[in-house]
Amino acid sequence: MNSFLKWLVIIVGFSILFNTLNSINKNINSTTKQVALPEFISAVEKNEFKEVVFVDNYSIVGVLKTSQGRIVSLETAGDTSNPKIFELLEKNKIIPTYVKPAKPSMLLSLFISLLPLFLLIGFFVLLMKKSPGGGGIGMFGQSKARQITKYLMNVTFKDVAGCEEVKEELEEVVDFLKTPNKFKKLGGRVPKGVLMQGPPGTGKTLLARAVAGEANVPFFFVSGSEFVEMFVGVGASRVRDLFEQAKRNAPCVIFIDEIDAVGKQRGIGLNSGHDEREQTLNQLLVEMDGFQSNSGIIVIAATNRSDVLDKALLRPGRFDRIVTVENPDVKGREAILKVHTRKTTLADSVDLKTVARGTTGFSGAELENLVNEAAISAARKNKTEIGMDDFEYARDKLLMGPEKKSKVMSESERRTTAYHEAGHAIVGKSLKNVDPIHKVTIVPRGKALGVTQTLPEEDRVSMTAERANDFISFLMGGRIAEELVIKQVTTGASNDIERATELAKRMVTEWGMSAKLGPLNYSIKQMSYTETPKTHSEKTSETIDEEVKRIVESNYERAKAILVEKKNILHEMAKVLLEKETIDAEEVNRLLQS
Repeated sequence: MNSFLKWLVIIVGFSILFNTLNSINKNINSTTKQVALPEFISAVEKNEFKEVVFVDNYSIVGVLKTSQGRIVSLETAGDTSNPKIFELLEKNKIIPTYVKPAKPSMLLSLFISLLPLFLLIGFFVLLMKKSPGGGGIGMFGQSKARQITKYLMNVTFKDVAGCEEVKEELEEVVDFLKTPNKFKKLGGRVPKGVLMQGPPGTGKTLLARAVAGEANVPFFFVSGSEFVEMFVGVGASRVRDLFEQAKRNAPCVIFIDEIDAVGKQRGIGLNSGHDEREQTLNQLLVEMDGFQSNSGIIVIAATNRSDVLDKALLRPGRFDRIVTVENPDVKGREAILKVHTRKTTLADSVDLKTVARGTTGFSGAELENLVNEAAISAARKNKTEIGMDDFEYARDKLLMGPEKKSKVMSESERRTTAYHEAGHAIVGKSLKNVDPIHKVTIVPRGKALGVTQTLPEEDRVSMTAERANDFISFLMGGRIAEELVIKQVTTGASNDIERATELAKRMVTEWGMSAKLGPLNYSIKQMSYTETPKTHSEKTSETIDEEVKRIVESNYERAKAILVEKKNILHEMAKVLLEKETIDAEEVNRLLQS
């Protein structure tokens, strides 16, 4: 802000000076008005002058009586020896005086004409002046890092939930900053860097803000993309300037968000030369672990693309700790929901544990958005509390999109959709390894005409062969119901078929769940855009196709047998769906027991 005011004062000052000099020059050059000699003689005869001046015997200037203190005159380039002029002057009792011309200074005129050029040169001189970081062009070489003051450090570890292991790692960093001697006397050293990696929205930036709030030390925040500019050498200059600022404020924390923008591997891709980004990365490597000591400076970085980072950046001595921030489990999601609902009014019917079970795979940012959408839903209904139905609506909206109430479906399409979803529900309830059915609806959302939702009782990190087979049968339930009742096949099962085929293929090629092929990995990984490696023979490829088809078809027949046996329940559930459009788990259980 101070730099902006300084430039503003300089520009305004030069503008005032230029306008003043220009005005003086105009006044000097416009004191007289040239007229013909007869007109001048006529003015003398009419006694309109109070004085007449001969200027260098080349021109006659008559100053008008009506000038009122300002030089207003008439000038003629006539012959000053004309006797008629002298007779007129004598007759009117005007005594002429002789003076030299008041012409503007040539030096002043030259200065006024060159003033814009001087201003332009001065601007570029200031622009080219080296910055404190060195090597830059004006302000370009200075770091764009923002120092977060203690008044803005309003986030602590109490505001972070769902990642307890990561919090423990960062709490040790805070302890290092607060009491470094406790570790130094045992021969330990403060870690120089902590890299947080994980999917988007898992709370990496929030954790860095919590470190700033807990440590109560200067905190510098910068994005990786802010180092790289179009001018070569600017990024390296900004890195030097950032660490110079940090050394003056040590102990402190530097947080680099999205470090993959500047820390990608060197010497890869089409642009593998010594470009601006590589210079910036080289400077960052030197500053983090070079000959100079950066005692008291801890670098925390965040990225969701750790696979592209340069190996030199990841070695101990630069980033001593690499922690993974993953999507929270069911307990973590419940804890995050409790944090985000602190300032909301919840109805007594709201069970955050049930909400957490129904949001498998949600990140912390998505859970925050879920609470916000639920609050908006309650406000739209003019409610004073957020109910469980608002959380249900918010979850469905985030997972599948808003309800398409305006979408008009024919009665035959509604009937087909009802039987399709009823088929999923009946097969799912009949198999023990499928998650419990939570809700069945034929209200269109997003691209889906209907949905059968399951609610897992716990998060799973592995997949058994029995569970995979049961899930394929569950996916096939909708298509089979259409075949049995509607007597035709529609495109409504396209996504189910795609998911079932992909799951069966992974069972065969990745998980070793095929007795014919054995526990071998036959998956094909794309190494580049132009080359796909061949990992097995054509005969093996045929066997893989046969096994995938066998798994899908066997589970298809199993689901078909279930629906043939429970065809009456299928008709009853479809009838209820056509009436109510949405049924919950209790209604599904009641229909299956009837």
